[in-house]
Amino acid sequence: MNANPKLADLAPAFDVERIRADFPILSQRVHGKPFVFLDSAASAQKPRAVIGAMSHAMETQYANVHRGLHWMSERTSDAYENVRDQVAALLHAESREEIVFTRNSTEAINLVAHSYGRGILKPGQAVLITEMEHHANIVPWQMLRDSHGIELRVAGITDSGELDLASFASLLEDGRVGLAAVTHMSNVLGTYNPIARVAALAHAAGAQLLVDGSQAVVHRTVDVQALGADFYVFTGHKLYGPTGVGVLWARRALLDAMPPFMGGGDMIASVSFERSIWASGPTKFEAGTPAIIEVIGLGAAIDYVSAIGFDAIAAHEAALTGHALSRLSAVDGLRIVGQAKDRGGVISFTLEGAHAHDVATLLDRNGIAVRAGRHCADPLMARMGVTSTARASFGIYTTHAEIDVLADTLVRVRSFFQ
Repeated sequence: MNANPKLADLAPAFDVERIRADFPILSQRVHGKPFVFLDSAASAQKPRAVIGAMSHAMETQYANVHRGLHWMSERTSDAYENVRDQVAALLHAESREEIVFTRNSTEAINLVAHSYGRGILKPGQAVLITEMEHHANIVPWQMLRDSHGIELRVAGITDSGELDLASFASLLEDGRVGLAAVTHMSNVLGTYNPIARVAALAHAAGAQLLVDGSQAVVHRTVDVQALGADFYVFTGHKLYGPTGVGVLWARRALLDAMPPFMGGGDMIASVSFERSIWASGPTKFEAGTPAIIEVIGLGAAIDYVSAIGFDAIAAHEAALTGHALSRLSAVDGLRIVGQAKDRGGVISFTLEGAHAHDVATLLDRNGIAVRAGRHCADPLMARMGVTSTARASFGIYTTHAEIDVLADTLVRVRSFFQ
């Protein structure tokens, strides 16, 4: 018998089977096979803690926030605003007043493009992005270019799928770049960009830096102060939370200088027919009734992953990724797209003689869910010389055995097409 009951009660640092038990959807079978979910980069599954928190809020404490003087509204408002503190802690922000709730990362980037791009940047300045961006970090800047006279510049990447820092630096040299917008982790290649170095380059040239953290915030600790970012965005549904809620973090001085994104209720201090006076802080950017239940669900998701610990999550997913790279590399005719040294749990691949959609369909018949297509990254696909890929992406609930099932099934898929 262990003489120390406290030590005896300690759970392993990372118990994947215990974690999987928290996700009811994973116990299902698909086409008669155990469900192997390898599409977390698109949207992660939800633990009971998130499902329960949202149900509990609707059953016991729901009311609109920030408006009512009654007990239920005050209780719901407190629950909603407490999540702002949770997000600030998650990102290591200086203040809760730097956290703006949005619908998703896409809306957060559009908010910056509209409010900072049109309100602060001047015609003739430039926005700098990279070849590995998601459409959400390309299209808003094209729209800004076309409507506001902003130049759009694109930094290259290497054949291995890493950011070409020399290309990035050269595009900053003339001092006309007002904002750089860079993904933290590629949703196609799994590449982690060296954001602290990118930030230093941007700031030395007088530019601000927006970081799309939609993928990275799920897998590793994010410290916006250490990274040197000026804006950071992520979405709740990839972080094991609900859809319909995202986050924009921005330095308080930038938020104060930016005009509102949308007009309406709750984002004003006062309104008359002659003029309106904006509210201060993040409220200025949160017009109308927000995603109350979704924000509460996001808070539950943050609590859930924080209890597991990002060091443990990162170690688990690094081991998974290494195992997957080894197993998939051994499949004849399979090409892994992107060979970055610093990468996360996203692996895109092609299979000789087979279209990615056909590969995904045959995998699905074996109970395996992967993504197939262009992954909202057309320019990146063209740069890497592919028209489409299949993509396997991992989460906290992914196991080594599931990777083995994927690799073994791909061998059979390969034989089918031969």
